[in-house]
Amino acid sequence: MAITSPLSDALVTIFGGSGFIGNYVAQAMLARGARVRIASRNPHQAWPLKPLANLGQLHFAHCDITKEDSLKAALHEATHVINLVGAFDGDLTELMGEAPGQMAAIAKANGAKGFVHLSAIGADASSDIHYARGKGIGEERVRAAFPEATILRPSIVFGKDDDFLNMFGGLIEKLPVLPVFGPDAELQLVYVDDVAEAVAVALEDPSAHGGHTYELGGPEVLTMMQINERIAASQGRKRRFIAMSDGMSGLFASLPGTPMSRDQWELLKVGSVVAPDARGFAELGIAPKPLGLFLDKWMTRYRRLGRFGLENERAKERDAAA
Repeated sequence: MAITSPLSDALVTIFGGSGFIGNYVAQAMLARGARVRIASRNPHQAWPLKPLANLGQLHFAHCDITKEDSLKAALHEATHVINLVGAFDGDLTELMGEAPGQMAAIAKANGAKGFVHLSAIGADASSDIHYARGKGIGEERVRAAFPEATILRPSIVFGKDDDFLNMFGGLIEKLPVLPVFGPDAELQLVYVDDVAEAVAVALEDPSAHGGHTYELGGPEVLTMMQINERIAASQGRKRRFIAMSDGMSGLFASLPGTPMSRDQWELLKVGSVVAPDARGFAELGIAPKPLGLFLDKWMTRYRRLGRFGLENERAKERDAAA
């Protein structure tokens, strides 16, 4: 159902619109009646959005954000711009630092009305962590080129089709004993739909939200150990979790072929929690949703008996306690 919005009939270019977060942001734009241009190296990955759009409302542009001509083509006649590009490999300074600045400069020169840049909690241009440094440089470049841009810094984003919960869900399904890296690291997981709504709200009213930075976190802070325990409980599985030391965690992340890079470990170690004095969801008029609202439902496919599995386990526990 369409939402009455200032973005109705606006042309919104979404860089990185074919990714996990981009899928939800594009839906938020389509629901507001915007015309959406997905700009990506792999725009075909966003083709499943086609049935959600009206005729002519959605189109796709192959874009290399490191090339000025490619950026100019993707930004042609765009009235609003969203940058969602993030990466853990490649030239992170170029991809997440310099390229967003060039996007913002072109958008400003073209007279774009609004620009939303997705950064991350912990972004810092002077950081020793490549990812955090790239994001920090991106913030500086965007702000310099487009002072009225809105910068959003989410914590780790979760959703039913994410790479975070589903990675741990698959491991917990298969292994009776699991190591937990950074067991005490605190994360303020944030629901992907809430992030998409924050993007839309910020873009709808640049006069109120432009020039500001918002940190986006869910309503609760959880440690990595607690997250693993919750996933296991939602699967109805009893698992043994072993807290790994920082030394062992760092060594693991340094090995080739592991699912966690050194950068990801360093980010995990410092945690991802909204700063006490930061603007956030409250200033955007959004009430973020907790992980617990969804976890039991999303873990259904990892249970031994599917949707019947958890109730069977709970029935056994009740019988044992009787």
